[in-house]
Amino acid sequence: MVGIKDVARRAGVSVGTVSNVINHPELVSQETRDRVHAVISQLGYVRSESARQLRAGQSRIVALLVLDMGNPFFVDVARGAEGAARQAGLGVMVCNSGQSLSEEATYLSMFTEQRVRGVLVTPADATGANLDRLRQQKVPFVLVDRVAAGSDECSVSVDDTIGGALAGRHLVGAGHRTIAYISGPPELQQVKDRREGLLQALAEAGLGPEALIEISAQRLDVAAGRDAASRLLGLGNRPTAVFCANDLLALGVLQVVYAAGIAVPHDLAIVGYDDIEFAAAAVVPLTSVRQPAAEMGRMAAELLLEETGAGAAGHRHQRAVLLPELVVRGSSLPSR
Repeated sequence: MVGIKDVARRAGVSVGTVSNVINHPELVSQETRDRVHAVISQLGYVRSESARQLRAGQSRIVALLVLDMGNPFFVDVARGAEGAARQAGLGVMVCNSGQSLSEEATYLSMFTEQRVRGVLVTPADATGANLDRLRQQKVPFVLVDRVAAGSDECSVSVDDTIGGALAGRHLVGAGHRTIAYISGPPELQQVKDRREGLLQALAEAGLGPEALIEISAQRLDVAAGRDAASRLLGLGNRPTAVFCANDLLALGVLQVVYAAGIAVPHDLAIVGYDDIEFAAAAVVPLTSVRQPAAEMGRMAAELLLEETGAGAAGHRHQRAVLLPELVVRGSSLPSR
């Protein structure tokens, strides 16, 4: 590989001059800058980021570890984080744990080895135990779409209890008295909070826990939604509405009931969560509880940059909680 010494030799300047041309061009004359840049172009020189990192003692890379990059919600989170990082001259390395505790642990170890600037993470482990390796290595991190138990680090999340209540009030207001909740992995706090909000809405309407039919799903994806829908259709006393823990589950449900000839929303109303781009484009546009995903990613990145930047000494950990909103579409029009 072409090194900085090769550039200096060909340009007839010192290594320090080449370094200044790259890092502090204002210290070098225009003529010298032009000559050095011409040689860099001729030789195809690329600065060694690892060497620069060793000298500076800080990386220009932020890591983002999410549960499932197949979920457009996390794509939007990444987009928001990337925008904030790029404004600060940093890059974002996006990784996917696949909701696996072992994969999460492997990535967190890699981040510490690579000496990343910091980590934005949606933990697969509800206890946050895997985050201890970041604490031990003093790697700053911000929780995204989570608040880990016993953690006082920065976090950006959405009030999912309010989100579940929004969905429940909407369905109850449309006349539904028996509602199915298709959940995700039970250890995820968001799944619990959305269920709690739904129960609150039922209680407000004078309906007891028996008005809620729970159907569990092991994953938060379309395939799990299809499987849950098949079990829903097999119920003897089928509910008139379904609230799903995310939009991918809801889209899977919609596929199955639509294929079975069940009219949505007149025979079965469906509400999802996240309001991903595909929700509005479904065969029956999906009502969904919108999370400000890109805003969440942006805020998390900004908190991390504050903690690792020039003002780090004055940084105070914050827990930002954003509010969801209900977006009503054709899948949940009032029942007849």
